[in-house]
Amino acid sequence: MRSHYCGHVNETLLDQNITLCGWAHRRRDHGGVIFVDLRDREGLVQIVFDPEQVEAFMLAERVRNEYVLRIKGCVRRRPPGTENSGLPTGMIEVLGENVEILNAAQPLPFQLDEEGVNEETRLRYRYIDLRRAEMLERLRLRARITHTLRGFLDTHGFLDVETPMLTKATPEGARDYLVPSRTHPGDFFALPQSPQLFKQLLMMSGLDRYYQFARCFRDEDLRADRQPEFTQLDIETSFMDENAIMLLMEDMMRELFAKTVETPLPKPFPRMTYHEAMTRYGVDKPDLRIPLELVDVGDLMRNVEFKVFSAPANDPAGRVAALCLPGGGALTRKEIDDYTQFVAIYGAKGLAYIKVNERAKGREGLQSPILKFMADEVIAEIMQRTDAADGDLIFFGADKAKIVCDALGALRIKLGHDRGLVQHGWQPLWVVDFPMFEHDAANGRWAALHHPFTAPAVDDIAALERDPGACLSRAYDLVLNGTELGGGSIRIHRPEMQSAVFRLLGINDEQAQEKFGFLLDALKYGCPPHGGIAFGLDRLTMLMTGAGSIREVMAFPKTQTAACPLTGAPSPASEMQLRELSIRLRQQANPATP
Repeated sequence: MRSHYCGHVNETLLDQNITLCGWAHRRRDHGGVIFVDLRDREGLVQIVFDPEQVEAFMLAERVRNEYVLRIKGCVRRRPPGTENSGLPTGMIEVLGENVEILNAAQPLPFQLDEEGVNEETRLRYRYIDLRRAEMLERLRLRARITHTLRGFLDTHGFLDVETPMLTKATPEGARDYLVPSRTHPGDFFALPQSPQLFKQLLMMSGLDRYYQFARCFRDEDLRADRQPEFTQLDIETSFMDENAIMLLMEDMMRELFAKTVETPLPKPFPRMTYHEAMTRYGVDKPDLRIPLELVDVGDLMRNVEFKVFSAPANDPAGRVAALCLPGGGALTRKEIDDYTQFVAIYGAKGLAYIKVNERAKGREGLQSPILKFMADEVIAEIMQRTDAADGDLIFFGADKAKIVCDALGALRIKLGHDRGLVQHGWQPLWVVDFPMFEHDAANGRWAALHHPFTAPAVDDIAALERDPGACLSRAYDLVLNGTELGGGSIRIHRPEMQSAVFRLLGINDEQAQEKFGFLLDALKYGCPPHGGIAFGLDRLTMLMTGAGSIREVMAFPKTQTAACPLTGAPSPASEMQLRELSIRLRQQANPATP
């Protein structure tokens, strides 16, 4: 139906007759001459209709925005002075000699160049939203990303293998999406939260190197970088340790950024332990573009009269930390109050501060209601540790360590963006040496910090059982500009160790056999040492395009409430469907009924 894409028409086609198909992006009538900008996925080109071409001109008069057209015509230079250097096709135009209206279009619910369109409306008419050049370019880049990643992995001997979508529910940290079985009444499949166990089984099958762009499903509360269904690049390999895997993944990321956005990444990527990240930044995915750090001052606060500081300073589970904001002395009282309300979201009960007016004057050069509780030597050491200068502001967090890390870690990010401190560029980082377990105080048991198949750093079951809280794991996360791009680990490959980890997690032998019997059996038949990683493709594309949400880089995403305005999903099932699945819905209580 066409000979060329609109965006590919240029001076090399001068005086040639071509056929184009696309949408009428804009129609203009200039005193007897009609111009139509014809658009397809590759760009747009200007079509000119002359009254002397009577039939084509009459049809062009009927054209409105977003009509679908097929146009035949001759390529010619634009008249001098009418060129558009901002367009790849701006030096030429096409004289429309024949036009066919393939389909008309009703007035759009929103214009393609309209700003501030409600997201619900954009998702309801997603097929229109995707016509916008910005959205099209994001999907185009996403396609280039997957193509480049596939090429790298194929070149390095990885096999693309699909794993099941209908599988068994396993504890991955989020709720499963369940699928009822018609042929096994009362039983359910689960949609995979990840292909974790299957890719480990592939290593036991001898495939050695596997990858897959896997669809994953998690029934959890949504944020800007979460969706109920998403895509991850899943990778697993045998006979490689964590260092080799990380180096290979670095090479993959450097090649990806060089080929798709023509940006070099550092070699090697820096590495940081989990403990250092939490101490310096309050989070395990620090944004290194922001030059602000948390500084521990708990040892200075143990004997101060201010219980807000001394109590957590003397609590083994507490923390007192400072965060110095350069030039923060210019903040107004209202701005400080706003930041106090912000940290309250993370459980902080307040936000103490010291304004540094003239550091050289000591106590007299500082301004804060908490100074009266501190000795001169304490104040001097705080100034020294935070490297505070005149005009700076020092914020303090004092509470349980988790609350302080969450609150000051989030405040650090907010201050960085609010005060224009975010440096330009890409800052990748490997975070390593994660704890193997975290204590679930509510349930009085240990929980896996990553997942229960992660190998401990020490291959000693007795040491693991003696002090689980002190055990580190062989896990590693890749962080880019404060966003976790991927997480991976070396896996447990011995059945005795896997059983020991299950027991520590409160999964007895009977439960382990019920949930993971197939894995435990497979481990007995010659399992190689193996490990892997999974990257969030949507998050990666979001960062590389500069989009503010992964919904902006997915063709048909769900809303924040996990609904699809376009199709109306989720929707009720018919009585017949439910009966076939042996499901009966519980009647909803009538609020008006006493």
